[in-house]
Amino acid sequence: MTNTRQDFYRFHNAEKAVLPFTGAEYDARIAGLRAAMAAQGAEAVVLTSMHNIAYYSGFLYCSFGRPYGLVVTASDSVTISAGIDAGQPWRRCHGDNITYSDWTRDNFWRAVAHVAGEGRVVGYEGDHLTLAQKTRLDAFLKPSRSLDIAPATMEQRMRKSAAEIELIRAGAAVADVGGYAIKEAVKAGTREIDVAMAGRDAMELEIAKRFPDAEYRDTWVWFQSGLNTDGAHNPVTARELQRGDILSLNTFPMISGYYTALERTMFVETVDEASLGYWQANVAAHEYGMSLLKPGASCSEVAHKINAFLEERDLLQYRTFGYGHSFGILSHYYGREAGLELREDIDTVLEPGMVISMEPMLTIPEGRPGAGGYREHDILIVTEDGAENITGYPYGPDFNVVG
Repeated sequence: MTNTRQDFYRFHNAEKAVLPFTGAEYDARIAGLRAAMAAQGAEAVVLTSMHNIAYYSGFLYCSFGRPYGLVVTASDSVTISAGIDAGQPWRRCHGDNITYSDWTRDNFWRAVAHVAGEGRVVGYEGDHLTLAQKTRLDAFLKPSRSLDIAPATMEQRMRKSAAEIELIRAGAAVADVGGYAIKEAVKAGTREIDVAMAGRDAMELEIAKRFPDAEYRDTWVWFQSGLNTDGAHNPVTARELQRGDILSLNTFPMISGYYTALERTMFVETVDEASLGYWQANVAAHEYGMSLLKPGASCSEVAHKINAFLEERDLLQYRTFGYGHSFGILSHYYGREAGLELREDIDTVLEPGMVISMEPMLTIPEGRPGAGGYREHDILIVTEDGAENITGYPYGPDFNVVG
């Protein structure tokens, strides 16, 4: 019997969905990518990361062990998706889509080669493509030369369009909604997980109200108490809150692949003198840091100045990571824009249209007075003459001794 199964095919099932941005926005992004390709001599680009595929096409994939791609040439922009997703990638992407089957190994690369061609200069993401997949790229596309296009894509993503800033602004407002819900849920005897669910549920309802055409996934809360506050990314537990506990509120709404955040130090009912001193010092560092965010300032310069501020107060030894980072298409799974982080080894100069957080954190080891992690986090849009803070939930002891 003849096998009629196809290696890849087009399954354009139903009409296109409403995407996070207009077609003109995606066209402008792809034009920017093509300009970067021309500058480096690339004739085709094979993007494989969640963040770049979503940035240039609107489609945010769910891998489950299968490869996904976006192939961009001078004339085409085509997402490559697995058959398990049926028509959803076509509906949720800007441009064309090809579905590959899993009936034969490496059909993904056959579909990629169908669009990209053979023997061309090919760009790929050096910070994402595995060695195994790079070997397959070389075997199926037989590039005359290959180059890393990832740095250029990150540079493009760091500079936000007006439409992106509008979405990020909405995300910051949603994060505030989660913060207020968490404040109401905090009570001695309540578990971390119960407080976290209250914040997450409030944010998801708010996202659905503001964005009725969106996909809803991955909004989350890290709500930590006591010893669990010592790390910024510690998972939620079932620990019950106690009077006098230090708390860390972290709300993270996800809207069409775009992440925003609100992070606040809190205490249950009362705060002791030692803890209050560290808290007030970190708030002062936070306010000082926000005052430094303006066009022309470099990331390393900002970091060194906050270091000096903390060192004068004999607190620098309690700092555990950088002071802030870029926002856009990213989450705890994908998309870090590492070129825009407030660290000593990053010399990127701030420009209008960049979006960056200020989030100093001090961690006092267990067993010492005031033990715990103190962190405040606001999101700022760099403007022509300074920065606009788009986080609304208040910080500091006057508002955040709760329960």
